[in-house]
Amino acid sequence: MSVIITGLREVETALSGAPAVLDVKVKQAVTVTARKVRDSARQRVSGYAHLPAYPYSITYDVTESAAGAEAEIGPDKDRTQGPLGNLIEYGSRKNAPIPHMGPALEENADDLEKGVETAVTQALGLA
Repeated sequence: MSVIITGLREVETALSGAPAVLDVKVKQAVTVTARKVRDSARQRVSGYAHLPAYPYSITYDVTESAAGAEAEIGPDKDRTQGPLGNLIEYGSRKNAPIPHMGPALEENADDLEKGVETAVTQALGLA
């Protein structure tokens, strides 16, 4: 009995390049989702007369490490009204909360999952 396997070289080639492609594609997925979270949070907190600059203080940074891509999303304390982030999100005894970061993240969680799934599929050459 003999077995002939065809296409194995192509599979080996696809798999050998998968880690590099996966890094790029996962970073893209994280970046797109971070942008969507930022935009959603900005929209949720826009229109308050006493917070004209706050929505524009919400930014995101994407970094890469050996563990993968990571996004930090939220108000930049160096921008106008940025230091008010926790007060706005959670409120105080005198101010009602305006939840915007948490709901924006929840709204886009599935998008990140789909983006990572697509990244893996593309890295393995299945799409």
